[in-house]
Amino acid sequence: MSPASCFFTNRTGLRLHFLQWGEPSGVPLVLLHGLRAYAQTWESLVQALGPGYCVYALDQRGRGLSDWATPSSYHTQSYVEDVEDFVAHLGLQRFVLLGHSLGGANALEYARQNPGRLHGLIIEDIGPGSSSQGDGAARIRREMSQTPLHFDSWASARAFWQASRPGLSEQGLASRLAHSMKAHEGLISWRHDQQGIAEARLSIEPTDLWPAVRALDCPTLFIRGGRSDFLPTATLQAMRDSNRQVQTVEVAHASHYVHDDQGETFNRLVADFLASLTTPSP
Repeated sequence: MSPASCFFTNRTGLRLHFLQWGEPSGVPLVLLHGLRAYAQTWESLVQALGPGYCVYALDQRGRGLSDWATPSSYHTQSYVEDVEDFVAHLGLQRFVLLGHSLGGANALEYARQNPGRLHGLIIEDIGPGSSSQGDGAARIRREMSQTPLHFDSWASARAFWQASRPGLSEQGLASRLAHSMKAHEGLISWRHDQQGIAEARLSIEPTDLWPAVRALDCPTLFIRGGRSDFLPTATLQAMRDSNRQVQTVEVAHASHYVHDDQGETFNRLVADFLASLTTPSP
């Protein structure tokens, strides 16, 4: 099942790209990738879900084929407004939303600011405090400050990914090389706005996600990697205690990138959660 590649223009004039799989009559599912990822991140999940769903994966601003923006606009509120414009463009009334890391924070804030719109919510490996404290937050700040803006060959680009993500599968590595990098003027550079995103990540205070967690008004599944340095088990428990809508699961032998490290398990958890929801209207 190949996706359609589409564009729309948001309220500020940015041209944003998304992929669509399935027919509009299917159960609507919107997917938001992480900090430096892209819409194709979710290809394995879409293939595992099969027919019956209409899946929309957004290249969030500054990523993939979407326009870049000013670094000061790479913050939660702008991303939420982009999702609002995306949903309006698609004409969705109620739908299921899934987000990983940065995309998970944006999904939580979308849910808080748009009560009653979500039929279900799936959050992969992020929670209150994840982006501001702990080993995972320090790791990401370190990665953002040390990532080169370009490489002199595809071999050095591959070596960068292998060093920074030693557990990455060959399939995951190939995906990153194909969709997050490009050849430009004799060098290999990022498709995303690495410099602007790094500047924003290192200077903008992360959004407090506790109000969003407490306000959740739809069934919500938090998926944590058992080896995650980003979402502590104690935070997972605290979120579950704070709102009866919250369900949680930990996936063994997975890091912050559960959908990469344990793809089959992640896809099954998402599929089972979706099956537990009653069917919304597109």
